[in-house]
Amino acid sequence: MVAVHGTCDERFAPVQERFAGSFDEGNERGAAVYVTLDGRPVVDLWAGERNDAGDPWERDTIVNVYSTTKTMAATVMLMLVDQGHVDIEAPVAEYWPEFKANGKGGVLVRHVLGHTAGVPGFDPAIATETLYDWDACCENLAAQAPWWEPGTQSGYHALTQGYIEGEIVRRVTGRTIGSYFAQEVAEPLGADFWIGLPASEDDRVADLVPPPETALDNVASDAESIAVRTLTSVPITALEPRTREWRGAEIPAGGGTGNARSVGRVHSALACGGEVDGVRLLSQEGVERALVEQAHNVDLVLAVKMRMGTGFGLMNEEIPLSPNPRAFFWGGYGGSLALIDLDSRMTVTYVMNKMGSSLAGDLRGALLVFAAYQSLGDSANARG
Repeated sequence: MVAVHGTCDERFAPVQERFAGSFDEGNERGAAVYVTLDGRPVVDLWAGERNDAGDPWERDTIVNVYSTTKTMAATVMLMLVDQGHVDIEAPVAEYWPEFKANGKGGVLVRHVLGHTAGVPGFDPAIATETLYDWDACCENLAAQAPWWEPGTQSGYHALTQGYIEGEIVRRVTGRTIGSYFAQEVAEPLGADFWIGLPASEDDRVADLVPPPETALDNVASDAESIAVRTLTSVPITALEPRTREWRGAEIPAGGGTGNARSVGRVHSALACGGEVDGVRLLSQEGVERALVEQAHNVDLVLAVKMRMGTGFGLMNEEIPLSPNPRAFFWGGYGGSLALIDLDSRMTVTYVMNKMGSSLAGDLRGALLVFAAYQSLGDSANARG
């Protein structure tokens, strides 16, 4: 049996049991889970190995979380909207005039946050190394035509969402999104999460274990489909996060590095109405803007019925992570997952280094979320 380290409130014992069970079943190499309730940590656990050499996953181990990074970029965008610096109903071109080219004048900021902007991939396709060239990526996105009528349906903007958001942030604030996040979110909260990791932190990074299948193996085979065009517009092998180039680049939709604790720390502010421990990121209204539905359809890239909110996913019958209507989530390629529940004032975050194949969810994280809700129910029954 694997040794599980950290702390767990006795009320949340089901989470620890499920976490340890995933290792016992052979589903993990190294991982961490973090749960907050009313802004306080009630679960902070880690276990396993962080790399091929068998070095242990430590308390301060960090890992690339792929698209869970989107929750951090979305928080930045919602903050700028909340502060009046960005109008969520405005065209992206109001802040980034070059983006208007080729019929994208009608792409609104909220379309970008809801994956309905019609720019889910790079066109023409780019080399992986181009992801490390911010200006080149933005020039590509500004020049291309939308792949469908913006705002009419969702198609997962796997990597492009972050560059569009980040360029809006740069045009509005004069700072990169990684710098803005560090200065306005991570540092005030003491959250060990990075969009653009300094080389000084490399020794703490866990190496991802690529999945047995690629994300492309799980989508339609039609080469002209939106899904295939999106996922082939930049080749990703899942070995990129082992490189300094990937870690140091600002890739706001997929390149963030952190741990379950740091993701949960940021999200705990959202779960508590925008503020935790005297640090306010958003007003209550600003937080609830995440719940505004932007699309509810079979996503053109993920091929799963998704209910897209504003910067986060919402609950539907396909993804019933929470019983509460005011809950939202997102996850990352390979399995990382983050849930924020405004009704329970709870967050659940899971990160790992042994990747699953799906872009659209992983049972390991979902079972931890269910265990957290079981814990809440057991606690309520005990009080009753």
